[in-house]
Amino acid sequence: MEDLFRQMRSVEADRAAALREFSDLLIAHALAEEAKVYPALRRYKKIDDEEVEHGEEEHEEGNKALLELLEVDEVGSGEWDEKLEDLVQAVTHHADEEERTILNGARENVAMDRREELGEAFAEERARQLKAGCGDVDNVRRVVTS
Repeated sequence: MEDLFRQMRSVEADRAAALREFSDLLIAHALAEEAKVYPALRRYKKIDDEEVEHGEEEHEEGNKALLELLEVDEVGSGEWDEKLEDLVQAVTHHADEEERTILNGARENVAMDRREELGEAFAEERARQLKAGCGDVDNVRRVVTS
């Protein structure tokens, strides 16, 4: 995702194409995680349920920031740069917190074989979402408003 952020900032890159790819990846990640991983982690008493809920809230924040960028009319405009920075901040903040709290909690409290099962379920759902074009602006609107 960091490479796609760099491309979306670069006047030499196809910024719109980078945004489309990023949109697919971000939405697929959030939907797969919320469908396959978070519900399973909630069942473990040693994993803080508030952290999982916070992760979902941060998905919402990232999805809203993504939608705002997708709705900017002119790629590379001042508005584009502003909305891109909002997206970068939302996504990097979430990734940092998720790695330190939810994922480390899973590493410490969930058996490796179960983590592998969750990883496979996540990957399958993510692939399904990507194949369905989940990052399309109309779908992102539906995700944000649901």
